Formats: sequence, C-alpha cells, structure tokens
Amino acid sequence: MEARNKEAILSKTHYGIGIYAHILRLYYPDQGVLSLSGRTCSPTKNPFNADKPTLNIFIEKENVLGNALDREFSCQREQNSNSFGVLSSAAENARSEFARHSDSQNAIPTGDAFDFAELHYKQSGDELLQTINKEMNLHIGEKFDFYTNRNKIDYPQQALETPHSPSPHGEGSGVRYFSFFKAPIKNTIPHKTVSLVQVYNAITGNFYKERTDKLRSFNDLKQARQFKASTFDYCTFSGMFQTRNDKALINHSGLMCVDFDHLQSVDLLRKQLLQDEYFETQLLFVSPSGDGLKWIIPIDTRQTTHSNYFAAVANYILQTYGIEVDKSGRDISRACFLPHDPQAFINPIYLK
Repeated sequence: MEARNKEAILSKTHYGIGIYAHILRLYYPDQGVLSLSGRTCSPTKNPFNADKPTLNIFIEKENVLGNALDREFSCQREQNSNSFGVLSSAAENARSEFARHSDSQNAIPTGDAFDFAELHYKQSGDELLQTINKEMNLHIGEKFDFYTNRNKIDYPQQALETPHSPSPHGEGSGVRYFSFFKAPIKNTIPHKTVSLVQVYNAITGNFYKERTDKLRSFNDLKQARQFKASTFDYCTFSGMFQTRNDKALINHSGLMCVDFDHLQSVDLLRKQLLQDEYFETQLLFVSPSGDGLKWIIPIDTRQTTHSNYFAAVANYILQTYGIEVDKSGRDISRACFLPHDPQAFINPIYLK
C-alpha cells in the first residue's frame, strides 16, 4: 500500500521534484530554490549542510521503489482502486522516472524525495505520505481532487458590460472586473475598474511600447527594477480593491495571474499553455522584461481558497511543465505590470 501511495504522490509532483521544491521553499522563502534544465537541477543550497550550495537534484530512470512497486501495480490492475485513487498513465511512467538527490560533500545520504522529506518532517511511512499530501495540497484521496477533476471551469458566455458601471459581482457572473493602478508601484489606490478586453487593447496597442523598449535596454538589473516600479502601470487581475491589500478586497474576479520568470523558451511555453488541457487561457502576454510570461486563468474560489488554489496550480504546472512559478501569485492583491506585447492572446469569447 505504501509503495502505491508513493506512486500517486510522485505522479503529481513531477517525479518528486515538487517535494524538493516545497521543502526548500520552507527554508528559503524569498529565493528561487530550483532551476531544472532537462533532467538536472543546478546545485542549490542544502538546509542540512549549513546552507551550502552542495545539494544536487536530478531525475533518474530507475525503479527506486523496488519489487514492492511492481507487486502493487499488479494488484492495482486487478482492484483498479485504492485509498489514494486510481493511478494515471503519468503515474505508471513514474515507475522509471523519479527525482533523487546527492550532496557533493556527502553531508546527507543519497536518496529520493521521500528520504529528503524524512529529514525535514522527522516522519516516515504512511505518516510522512499523509503529511506531504496535506502540506502540498495534493488532495489525493479527497473528494475534491484538482488533478482528476477535468471539468473545464466556466468562463464568460456574454458580452462584457461597460467598465463605467461595474456591478459588485465578478466570479460566476460572466463578468471579469478588476482594479487598474497608475504608476508608480507605491501608489496603492486604484485608478479605475477595468476588464480583460481593456487590458488586452492597452497591451497590444502602442501606449506601453516606448517604456517597454526602454526597460529591455537596461543592462543593470537594479536600474531596470527601479524603472519598472516607477514607470509601469499595473493591475490586480484577481479582483477589485479599495486599496491594494488582500484585506481590502471588494470582490474576487475569478481570475488568477500565474507568473513565469526567466524562461529558456518563451515561445515554447506560450504554445504549451495555450494548449493546456485543464485551463482555458483568458489572457497571455510576455512580461515587461521579455523573458517571462503572464498567464491569466479562471479559478473558482467557491471550491477552495485563493491561496490553496494557487498551491494546487503551482504543483500542477511543476508536474506538467517542470517549471516553478513565482510564488507571489498566491496573494489576491498580486500586482501585475502591463507591458507592450502586440502578440498577446485573449480568449476569443471576450471579443464576441
């Protein structure tokens, strides 16, 4: 049973990479903890070796779960169910692919993601698996399972209302309204309430072209950050606010902004996101820096909280695309700078 439960977790955490990322973020909350290229992560800090960059994490083709796993798979094919739910084809693939670690100074034993989790949680066996399931919001074995509930989230089927008289409803109403703020970022009072179409028109037009080109010309990162913070307008895609603060939310829009930074291939991920089998892309555009993407997707906070939904989305993205997203997206009042992107995508339903 334990081998099968491990397999269910591996299938939802990109072979266990997500487990490493989750634990490392607990130690280094303000840092990018993993950078995966192909099957290998760049050396990163080891919290069990005085924070030295000696931890090596990689994806290996081998069955670390041993013969017990093969027995469990045979059993499952007969029973077709278990306490953690039916395993997917992705789970079967995890038999031969899973994340492992080593330390260049041998500070900790070489092992897999569960061995690493044992070092942090001081647990083992089923107790450890249940903790991982709960802490990472995997929802394995629960009635609400983000990964197996493949029903598309509804999005507007009617023309957008004019933004001059927004009704106090957003999520579930067929209308997507949120707050727009004028630069600088220190300004936390909304300028007005806008729709996705208005933002799309602003991004694809020439209004932000000059400042975007100038930002991308900077070689000094600090100077670029200061210029962006002082010059770029922004919005809070997840809702309307009295002031930019989670506690000042007027109404949730039913949208979430997922931020991808420092991508190896912006074009490749863009194509993948537009073809994603779970989420209907609402808006997708290149970040101000030019090496990232802003992905606006629909969510339903009637099922769970915004932060819990973000955690599930982040795990889904890591499992599906092997990419760790910017964790700031868990904040409802997350600010998103608006750049120039003539190739931005908007869901055609909004243009009807």
